[in-house]
Amino acid sequence: MSDTSLEFSKQLKKHETSIPGLIIFDLSVFGDSRGWFKENWQREKMLAIGLPDFGPVQNNFSFNGKRGTMRGIHAEPWDKFISVGYGSFFGAWVDIREGSETYGQTFTAEIDATKAIYVPAGVANSYLTLEDNTVYSYLVNDHWYPNASYTFLSATDPALAIDWPIPVDEWEMSEKDKNHPLLIDVTPVKSKKTLIIGARGQLGRALAIEFPDAERVDRDTFDISNPTIISERRWRDYDTILNAAGYTAVDLAETSEGRRDAWLSNATALTNLVKIANENNITLVHVSSDYVFDGTEAIHTEDEQLSPLGVYAQSKAAGDLIVSTSPHHYVLRTSWVIGEGNNFVRTMVSLAERGIKPNVVNDQIGRLTFTEDLAKGIKHLIKTQAAYGTYNLSNDGEPVSWADIAKEVYAQVGKSADDITPVTTRQYYEGKDNIAPRPLQSTLDLTKITKVGFTPRDWRVSLHDYLNK
Repeated sequence: MSDTSLEFSKQLKKHETSIPGLIIFDLSVFGDSRGWFKENWQREKMLAIGLPDFGPVQNNFSFNGKRGTMRGIHAEPWDKFISVGYGSFFGAWVDIREGSETYGQTFTAEIDATKAIYVPAGVANSYLTLEDNTVYSYLVNDHWYPNASYTFLSATDPALAIDWPIPVDEWEMSEKDKNHPLLIDVTPVKSKKTLIIGARGQLGRALAIEFPDAERVDRDTFDISNPTIISERRWRDYDTILNAAGYTAVDLAETSEGRRDAWLSNATALTNLVKIANENNITLVHVSSDYVFDGTEAIHTEDEQLSPLGVYAQSKAAGDLIVSTSPHHYVLRTSWVIGEGNNFVRTMVSLAERGIKPNVVNDQIGRLTFTEDLAKGIKHLIKTQAAYGTYNLSNDGEPVSWADIAKEVYAQVGKSADDITPVTTRQYYEGKDNIAPRPLQSTLDLTKITKVGFTPRDWRVSLHDYLNK
């Protein structure tokens, strides 16, 4: 195809293909008898119509002098945006991503200077030039490295049923490409890694169930406050970091030592995670708290102004702001977390079993959040590729006080709800030192999370299930 036969002035447009994530673009090429000009890659415009923000870091060119030059089918461990500078090629793409619903499916297309194609990692690609002196370019979102893992596939495998426009005996092809394995013998390409930070905590344990293949680290093996973490892993091999770590000793944070620890863990350390995420195009998931609000509003939306009361609350609010500077982030604001470990519900069960009749606060209002439900909500956001940003996520149901929850626990374990004596926050903490102020209203608005397709369970249903495990 000569340059004079190109279709000029097409509108920039995206075309989905039969392979999820593989996207063809019509490019706007402007030309006349003198030649042509095009915006080969324009981030703002292309993101607006659906190109993933894949963060290219290297630009390569390939030149083939003869028509019929074949670059055999191969999958690379990075995403690519491929376009043509001169000439044209016939491309074939095969999905060999582990667990993909379209595994083994093939898509073909002819690409000239008016088209481009985005190829996600794990989708194998091949190019057969249709003209002499074909030049094509590809942007990639990782630097080439010597031990990069490629997966190869035979271009003549009958199972692929590719209708090549040039006969095989006319191809210019390397001996290596001629000897690639058949699809049936190919090892599927694994997806990029997920890292769970704080894996031994209540939420970390629940996340491990939802993300069974994820790597798990805790403070003993991975200190997020240490800048050395930025270089101790090949972070380009990861696509998601789930941060379930944090300093949660609300009252201890009011002491001089606790204040430093809270700020280090909940704020300062997050600058390391944000740097890692930003430099490596990683989705960063961070769990926040209802404590970022002062509790004067009856229900808290995601866009309410931050108004933290105590040191812990202030450090969590600062962490929210730090994480929000990462382009690919989810901040999950939650409340009253219950999971596998020491927590309020377990304490009430223990008191009930020992026949103790406790005083419990009745003027703090909110909902429980069970880590099982929180982890499922996080997985939903990632799996559905919901818009990045801040989401409230607690269990649903009628907002109640801690005293009401204690009564419910006592009743469900066969004790009398009357064993609970409701008291105010002021009465409960009277005479105690270094007590952090608590927000009296902790109910989170769940409208945003339900609009993206996740409906949290009623806290009473989750409580019943939790107590009967």
